[in-house]
Amino acid sequence: MTQENLSTVLEAHGSAVKLLRNSKIGMYIYPVVAAEFTNWRSEQAAWRDSAVLFDQTHHMDELIVEGPDAAEFLENIGINSFANFDLNRAKHFVPVTPAGHVVGDMIIFRERADKFILVGRAPTANWVRFHQAVGNSKVRLIHDPRSDGRPDGKAVYRSHYRFQIQGPDAAKIFDRINGGPVPQVKFFHVDRINVGSRRVQALRHGMAGAPGLEIWGPYADKHYVQTTIIEAARDVGVDLHLVGSRAYSTNTLESGWIPSPLPGIYTGGGMLAEYRDWLAADSYEAVGSIGGSFVSDDIEDYYVNPFELGYGFYIGWKTDFIGKNALAELRERDNRKKVTLEWNRDDVLKVIASSFEDGTPYKWIDFPQPNYASTSADRLMDGDRMAGISMFSGYSFNERCMLSLGVVDSDVEIGDQLTLIWGEPETSGKTSTEPHRQAEIRVRVAPTPYSREARENYADSWRTKSGT
Repeated sequence: MTQENLSTVLEAHGSAVKLLRNSKIGMYIYPVVAAEFTNWRSEQAAWRDSAVLFDQTHHMDELIVEGPDAAEFLENIGINSFANFDLNRAKHFVPVTPAGHVVGDMIIFRERADKFILVGRAPTANWVRFHQAVGNSKVRLIHDPRSDGRPDGKAVYRSHYRFQIQGPDAAKIFDRINGGPVPQVKFFHVDRINVGSRRVQALRHGMAGAPGLEIWGPYADKHYVQTTIIEAARDVGVDLHLVGSRAYSTNTLESGWIPSPLPGIYTGGGMLAEYRDWLAADSYEAVGSIGGSFVSDDIEDYYVNPFELGYGFYIGWKTDFIGKNALAELRERDNRKKVTLEWNRDDVLKVIASSFEDGTPYKWIDFPQPNYASTSADRLMDGDRMAGISMFSGYSFNERCMLSLGVVDSDVEIGDQLTLIWGEPETSGKTSTEPHRQAEIRVRVAPTPYSREARENYADSWRTKSGT
């Protein structure tokens, strides 16, 4: 059978679960950026103690949406209201399916009344591109997909560079590169600052909970901008750390964003069937993987809704959008909630020690992040009852413990102890898993965000508000 699209790929594999649990894609890679510049422990510590420079240029899709219908088109796709979406603002853009399942998320910037830029993972970019392709809205799209994970020596180019500078000493760097104090930019607002001789856009943001600005501009300026930032830090005596791809992916453990929920697009008729026919056989959705101890024959058991991820408070109920009716019903249900999970030190050491013993070891915990699948789903047990799913895990040198983010039943309280089942229950076709046995790891339920800085000092957002 010719595998021309996601529908034919699914038919060839028998089910979405079989496809994704046996994917050959291998480890999830953050492309191009060096794994470490100093070492990942010092790089993690620097966003708490001094300042860091994140190079976000290569691992995200960028999608420009412009035209007279751009705002109406995007508002119909995402759950967000655009009523207060003025120029030079940004939002956390979240689309859902007609059944209310999360497709993905991106950060969306409004540059003009008729121009938006979306930055993030491929599932949301694909969803937006599909609706432009099958609809009749007056919009034009420019898609710049993420850089190749394995470029094999080929030159890599993007439309824009994208950097983030954050940490307690970041303000000193901003004033230096700007040639004076920078504007007081409100959270998720955009202003212009100088980086040496370049005028750049700057978003007030902070991925690990510390203060920061995200800046971007033409890719041709990347080297100049990065060099200017590094020299400015040196001039003002700030210990600026460039952050490699190993540490970068762990910052969200402290700030509470779950970055890779499974797109809820593998089931359903009508629009969703048409979407699966439209998605290519080599799309993210067709080649991605699911890993973890939770195995279900029903792919919908891996889906999540906005309330579970803490996004419910910014649903634009006064506007029409795809999935609105389904979300109105889900709002009345007893939804799971997002939490941070602290892994028990002794249990983690037990798992690591097994690789130094004879026999089949427990599943290896890669440091600082065991990122062996596109989407992770590990069972969280309360005795004999499954009480939730751990979805994204890693080690924090700042907290000196393994952490994970996940969703748990509404009756689970902060401070409760659950058991995380680590490792897969059966042999899969994934190349990222070695022969292993499962382990039980005690975890304590903790607040989200885990970082006190993010929890107490962040502006109101999905990090600080409940999901209801």
